[in-house]
Amino acid sequence: MAVTVIGLLRFGVSLVFGITVSVLFAGVERTRKNKRVAIYLCIVFLLIQTVSWRLLGLDLTSKLYPLIIHLPLIVIFTLYYKRPWLMSAIGVLSGYLCCQAPRWIGFLAGAALDSKIADHLFYIAAVLLFYYFLKRYVTGSVRQLMEASAKARLFLGGVPLFYYLFDYTTTIYTDVLYSGTEWAVQFMPSTISIFYFLFVVLYYAETQKQANLQRERDMLDAQFRLAQTEFASLRQLQQNAAAYRHDMRHHFALLQGLTSKENIEGIREYLRTAQSDMEAITPARFCENETVNLILSAYATKAKQAEIMLTVDAKLPDVLPFSDTELCALLSNALENAIQATKNMPDKSDRSIAVRMYSKNNKLCIDIRNRYQTEPTFCRGLPVSREQEHGLGTKSMAHIVEKHGGVFQFSAKDGWFVFQATA
Repeated sequence: MAVTVIGLLRFGVSLVFGITVSVLFAGVERTRKNKRVAIYLCIVFLLIQTVSWRLLGLDLTSKLYPLIIHLPLIVIFTLYYKRPWLMSAIGVLSGYLCCQAPRWIGFLAGAALDSKIADHLFYIAAVLLFYYFLKRYVTGSVRQLMEASAKARLFLGGVPLFYYLFDYTTTIYTDVLYSGTEWAVQFMPSTISIFYFLFVVLYYAETQKQANLQRERDMLDAQFRLAQTEFASLRQLQQNAAAYRHDMRHHFALLQGLTSKENIEGIREYLRTAQSDMEAITPARFCENETVNLILSAYATKAKQAEIMLTVDAKLPDVLPFSDTELCALLSNALENAIQATKNMPDKSDRSIAVRMYSKNNKLCIDIRNRYQTEPTFCRGLPVSREQEHGLGTKSMAHIVEKHGGVFQFSAKDGWFVFQATA
């Protein structure tokens, strides 16, 4: 009698354990309402299991388990909890798989003590320990992997699915495994070894991907810091120009002294020098936005030194939805790439860059195009550099535009390379 009662208790604990683990692995949100529904599910399925056991017997109930317990759980997770059907199925299959380790522990204890009661009691104790372990240490990792990609979900569901089919085929619907049939004995070790090597391959590929992404992020951070430094230099240039204008009284005093001495040649020479100094440190005025003015002025000087004709049409307000550093990184990369592509053209009359910028509906619109000598190649919409560790500038530009919810396009047509963005 005691064995029967404890056996029924074990049957119920196994069901509750499987349902709660399935809820955890399926990624059901941990709200008070969802927890309450999970409790109701345990009660309802316990009643269904008990009624089935009383009417049909334990053996037939075990064979009907996929129809009366597992399939309804998958449907409930999908329709009520709004979980993707594949996640729901993997959650239920994984819950079934997790019942096997406590079952093995109970079997060992029962065999060692030659007691069926020990088998049941050790199984129940192992279930409680396993639930604590899974909830605290395993669930978070499983959820992240499930959310990662469909490929990760299929891989995670492979072992539970194969075990589920194998267990029902060889132990519940038949006794092939217990009869010692060779293929059945070798099936699960072979399956586990295959999935192990698949895991090694996929894990290595994923770690390489993460390493490449981290390296790319580090390089983009370095570019961003460089943009900050460059903008600080431009700001210093602007401050120098302001200081130079402030000191004009000293220049006038010196000119007045030269005039009193009627030193016309000295005046001419001084004026030439002063004009040259002023032009070198005074940013050109392209629009109302001071940051854009500084950047365009700096690259206008670079273009002039490379004998490139740079035309600018900029109609921008004083305030834009970008930080100074973001503007510097975005425009500096675009203009630097344009100058590099244009300056080596053999015919100087072909060296041309056109910049058009304006604001519309509080969004920054950019159109930068330049002539080029070497036909560009593209990969996933971004131009590809043939030099190692180059091409990060365009990725940085794309990242900044996407960060502000904008769109961008790189293209090449009729001898013009074009960068367009709205953000």
